[in-house]
Amino acid sequence: MFDPDIAPSGSLLGLLQRGRGDGPLHALAAPRAEALAALEQCVLRDPRLDWRVESRSLYYARLYSDLESPLDGIEQHLFHPDDLLAPDEHRCGLALSVLGHLAGYGRRDALHLLRRYAATGGCWEWALDELAVRDDEAGLRSLGPAVVARFPHTPEGEAELARAVREAYEPRPWQLWAEDTAQPATAHRVRKAAEQVSFDRWQRQMRSAGPTPGWSVAAVLEWAQQGLARYPAVERDQAAARCLAAVAGPEDHAELLAAARQGPSAARAAALRHLTDRGDPQRLDLIESAAVSPDDLVVRAALEALERLRDDEALDRARGWAARTDPLGSAAARLLARHGGEQDADHVLGALRRTVQTGGADADGLDALVEGVGRLSACRAAPVLRHIYRETSSSHLRGTAAGALAVTDPGFAAGFAVECLWDCEESTRELAAHRATSGDARVLTQLRRLAADPAEEAEVQTAVRGRLSSGGTSR
Repeated sequence: MFDPDIAPSGSLLGLLQRGRGDGPLHALAAPRAEALAALEQCVLRDPRLDWRVESRSLYYARLYSDLESPLDGIEQHLFHPDDLLAPDEHRCGLALSVLGHLAGYGRRDALHLLRRYAATGGCWEWALDELAVRDDEAGLRSLGPAVVARFPHTPEGEAELARAVREAYEPRPWQLWAEDTAQPATAHRVRKAAEQVSFDRWQRQMRSAGPTPGWSVAAVLEWAQQGLARYPAVERDQAAARCLAAVAGPEDHAELLAAARQGPSAARAAALRHLTDRGDPQRLDLIESAAVSPDDLVVRAALEALERLRDDEALDRARGWAARTDPLGSAAARLLARHGGEQDADHVLGALRRTVQTGGADADGLDALVEGVGRLSACRAAPVLRHIYRETSSSHLRGTAAGALAVTDPGFAAGFAVECLWDCEESTRELAAHRATSGDARVLTQLRRLAADPAEEAEVQTAVRGRLSSGGTSR
C-alpha cells in the first residue's frame, strides 16, 4: 500500500480525506469553490490507507450530489493519456466507484461517462462492473461490440477474452452479450470464450497443483526452506506447518523441537507454528526465544503463533510480557486485548498509549488494542481514543475507536456519535443510528435522509428505521 499525503485533521481537506462525518458538514458551510476543490482532490487522489477495508465512494458521491458538482475533473482524470499508457486501478478505481453511485442517484452525466470509459478506458473492467448493477439492458448491450473488439482475433486475444469472462466480478453484461441476436459476431465470441472457461476449469482440476513436499518431517522442512532459495522467494512456512500436521508423529517430536530452536529460517518458522498449534508444553518458551531472533520471518511466525493462542497458560505468560516495549510485548498486549479479562485492562491501555506515542494514530496493531480497551471497558482510555478518532487516517480504525468510545465515554452520544451519522463507514453510521442523541436537531433530519436513501446499506437502514419507529430515542 502507498502512503497518501493526508492534510491536518482540522482542515476541510483533512476531514474529507479521512471520511469523517464532519467533512460534509464543513464542506456545505464552506465557500463552494473551496469545497469542490477539496472534494475533487480526494476523489482523484485516493486518500485511503487500505482500499480493501475502507469505504469512501458513497461518502464522496453524496457530497457531489449535495454540492451539485460538475464531473469535468473526473472526466479529465479518467481520459488522461496516462490511463491508456499505464492503466492503474488505484488511480481510477475510486473515481469510477463514485460515478457508479452517482449513476445510481440518477445522474445521467455519470452514467454516460461510465459507458464511455467502459468502451475506451484502460481500467474498463471496473467501469463495466459499475454499469452491470446500474445500467439497463439496452445500455449494456450497446457496449458489447466495443468491449469485445478490445480482444484481437488471435489465439492470444481469444485467451485474454476467456480470462476476462472468467474473472468478471459481475457476469450480467457477458450473459447479455452471449444472448444478443442483434450482434451475432459478438455473441459467438462471448459464447466461445465462456465454453473455454469451462474447459480451463476442468483442466485445472485434472492438473497437478505443482511441487509438493515429501511424506516426512524432514522433507516438509526442507521444502519450506527451498522456497526461500527461489527467485522471487516464496514463504512456505504456513503451508509447511499444515503439512506437518498430517505427517508428524510422536517419534518426530525431538526433530521438530530442534528445528524450532535453531533450524534454518523457514524450517524454524514452520516447526514453531506446528508445535504451537499442537499445544506443545514448550511452545511459549520457543515463542519467547524466537521473538528476539534477528530473522524477520522467524519473529513474525512467533508473534502470529502467540496471537492465535487463548488458553490460560498463554494469557498468564502474556501478562508478564505485555509491559515490554519490543514486538513480543506488543503481541502479548494484543492477545490480552482479544482474550484477556477485566484484570488486563491496564495492560492493554498501557500498550495502546505506548503504541500511539511511538507510532502515531495510524501505527500497526492499533485495531486490536482499541477494540480491546472497549471490550474491557477501560474508562480511562477515553482521551487516547478521542485522539485516535480525530487523527487517524484510517476510517476502519476510526470506526473501531467510535465503538470503543461508545462504552467508555459518557459524552459519546451527544458528541462524536452525531458526527458519525455522516461517516463514510457503514458500521460507523449504524452505530451512530443507535447511539446519537435526539437532542441535536440534525440527528432526526439525517436519520430520515438515510432511511430514504436507496444507496444506503441494509444494516444501516434497519438501525435507522428502528430508531425512527421508537421516536428517535437512543438505545
